[in-house]
Amino acid sequence: MTQEYILHPSHAPRELHIDYRKELNDQQYAAVTARGADGSLNSGPMLVIAGAGSGKTRTLTYRVAWLVEHGIEPSRILLLTFTNKAAKEMLRRVEGLLPMDISQIWGGTFHHIGNRILRRNAKLLGYGPDFTILDREDSASLLNDCIAEAKIDTKAERFPKGDVLAEIYSLAVNTERSVERVLAEQYDYFSHLAGPIKTLRDVYRERKLKANAMDYDDLLVNCLRLFQEEKEVGDRYREQFLYVLVDEYQDTNKIQADLIDAIAMLHRNLMVVGDDAQSIYSWRGANYRNILNFPERYPSATVHKIEVNYRSVPAILNLANDAIKANPNQFAKNLQAVRKGGAKPWLIPCADANQQSQFIAQRVLELRGEGVELNEIAVLYRAHFHAMELQMELTRRNIPYVITSGLRFFEQAHIKDTACFLKIALNPHDEMSFKRIAKLMTGVGAATADKLWVKIHPIISGLTGDLPTSHPSVPKKSAADWKQIAKLHNNLRDKSDGDKHADEMIEIVLENFYSGYLKVKYDNARVREEDINQLASFSLQFPTMEEFLSQLALLTNLEAEDATLISADEREFIRLSTVHQAKGQEWKAVFVIGLCDGMFPLGRTLDNMEGVEEERRLFYVAVTRAKDELYMTYPLYRQMGGDAGGFQRASRFVVELPKMHYQELSLRNNAAHW
Repeated sequence: MTQEYILHPSHAPRELHIDYRKELNDQQYAAVTARGADGSLNSGPMLVIAGAGSGKTRTLTYRVAWLVEHGIEPSRILLLTFTNKAAKEMLRRVEGLLPMDISQIWGGTFHHIGNRILRRNAKLLGYGPDFTILDREDSASLLNDCIAEAKIDTKAERFPKGDVLAEIYSLAVNTERSVERVLAEQYDYFSHLAGPIKTLRDVYRERKLKANAMDYDDLLVNCLRLFQEEKEVGDRYREQFLYVLVDEYQDTNKIQADLIDAIAMLHRNLMVVGDDAQSIYSWRGANYRNILNFPERYPSATVHKIEVNYRSVPAILNLANDAIKANPNQFAKNLQAVRKGGAKPWLIPCADANQQSQFIAQRVLELRGEGVELNEIAVLYRAHFHAMELQMELTRRNIPYVITSGLRFFEQAHIKDTACFLKIALNPHDEMSFKRIAKLMTGVGAATADKLWVKIHPIISGLTGDLPTSHPSVPKKSAADWKQIAKLHNNLRDKSDGDKHADEMIEIVLENFYSGYLKVKYDNARVREEDINQLASFSLQFPTMEEFLSQLALLTNLEAEDATLISADEREFIRLSTVHQAKGQEWKAVFVIGLCDGMFPLGRTLDNMEGVEEERRLFYVAVTRAKDELYMTYPLYRQMGGDAGGFQRASRFVVELPKMHYQELSLRNNAAHW
């Protein structure tokens, strides 16, 4: 009988190639070289709270290098990150620090690691090792097929399309909530359809299994199932991963936290790194309580704080430290500046959004004259529509800019759709607007839209310009949509003949067709509807609907030309970005705009304490992006829609700040130039 002899790694330290004491500050060094209470490498669970600009990536990188230099086999290290780019960058840095091969380290996103484990073990769950991974478009397409298979009558009542269903199911998975709860809390306008939506999820699961396919979320769900249901597989990986390191732990959702616990439960050498003050993604399922409650889940955990900041001047950090103090649920920290000198941040009340835009544009040009490159300047805002006026002002002054948070405001699909309803009401010969609207209907593509135009154009350009609520050229599946659109068009035609302003016309578009369309089509319908409401407010600065539409078209064309120039010669440009998209970035000069209650924080977040706390964390993230200069602006008057606007008060986050942290700037127009 053959007996088994197990070889154990010696963990003998190799010759050290890195002077860790020289390369790291005291706080980083303590986290990187942490050992267990007995002096062994088995450090146990560790929570590293790494403040903004404190060298989080450096700490993780040197920890991995330290483990390898002290005899840990690379294959026994698991590094979990939120982007493959981050994992590759960290491992590239480790490789640059060490002379040995580290290619056996398991590094990547949760989904990347899940896929790697499933490829070897998927057969235990009924899948083949060659399973297909569905992207979001594939998932939406399959869900649309499931709707047809389930014979759900989408004509009788608006039913969410595949991509909206995919988002609902994804939120349910990643937060480990029921579909009913997700609907009630985030998609209440579909709550009455909870039954068929839940049933459809089962059909979707069966179709995926039959097709030997997993969607993005299944990579986590099924990987966790392996650890929970297949003891032999779970034990093998738990034994292998002697050290588990997790980046950006504050952004983990429930299922990711559970997966980490399942992997690390044997050796418990778990090091999680993050900053609770930068947890800003609850809307996509992240749970900041994962990091706050880590010491409760791991009572033996040691907590390291890294508070030395290498990014910002002291005055900016002083403001940031006090900005986050009002949050009761946090690990208290105090960022300390390495740099010296620097000016206090500026607070600039502005008459309205237009004056705010004029100030920013003028100051940007001044900064450029002072030697600050445009690429070192950013404008941050809470929501995309807050930068509408600024985009116009920058375009007028020929200041190049790019938007990190996606398409420029006026180029977004829902903005263009809304404008097309107004255009065709004003000009019945606008073929392109008619066809764009036609393609919003169920089952209508480019070919059908072309045919409809040929048949409908003579009617729409007739004496009354009215559309019939039914027509033989309209496909049966599109009849209900056509009826709504026809009634909407006729209503707009009646109004456009009078003195109705563009904002009222836009409101009619939303109420009579487009709001329902958004809810079925997009998972972020409320955000898009808010954009359109802001477009209505924006239109009030133009005396007529014709001028509003003309300026809209001119601005969009100028933006398109400008974007082409930027990509062609890569010239300098300032960055416009939501705060969410700016996380992890830094600039010499940062403008944080729209700092009034209702804008930042957003009004819809103010009905619960957790919402306010996350908004305050967003403000903290915003101000800590600035290295040298920080400008905080807000409009004293804001156009709210309808005939009247509203006077604003400064954001509660500004009001909370001790006045010693900033200097106030009063704007005055130069009458000679107005």
